[in-house]
Amino acid sequence: MNDRLPHEKGFHVSWDQLHRDARALAWRLDGKGPDEGAWKAVVAITRGGMAPAMIVARELDIRTVDTISVKSYNHQEQSEPRVIKSPDMDLVGDGTGVLIVDDLVDTGRTLEVVRAVMPKAHVATIYAKPQGREQVHSFITEVSQDTWIFFPWDMALQYVEPYRGT
Repeated sequence: MNDRLPHEKGFHVSWDQLHRDARALAWRLDGKGPDEGAWKAVVAITRGGMAPAMIVARELDIRTVDTISVKSYNHQEQSEPRVIKSPDMDLVGDGTGVLIVDDLVDTGRTLEVVRAVMPKAHVATIYAKPQGREQVHSFITEVSQDTWIFFPWDMALQYVEPYRGT
């Protein structure tokens, strides 16, 4: 019998690992934009997409960076996603040439909302879960649906019990 909660099947991501994975995502996207391989802008999905978007924008020398804020989580509970801040629509238009970056696609519900705003944008995430994978054009690492990813901005250094116990 397993007493663990689903989120206790954790995948811990350090700042170093996030940086390496975001750079790998940038390398995967390099030369893939519609303007002779270039992207006209990066739109980060806040809050989790901000650090990866910054790294991708730096690696690909994209100077135009904006955000879209979608609220769909309260701590570890998911609710109906809603846009609470839109990007500059004069800049992004229908999304052509725009690279949308997020840390993770889980169920895909957040990205459904974002893609409705910018239907022609290219969506890229660092991590992808199977249920939301069809919402993403590019990603680096797939994890199982029941894995909870602990990002470095959510963590503090402390002892953790081994997965299998003692």
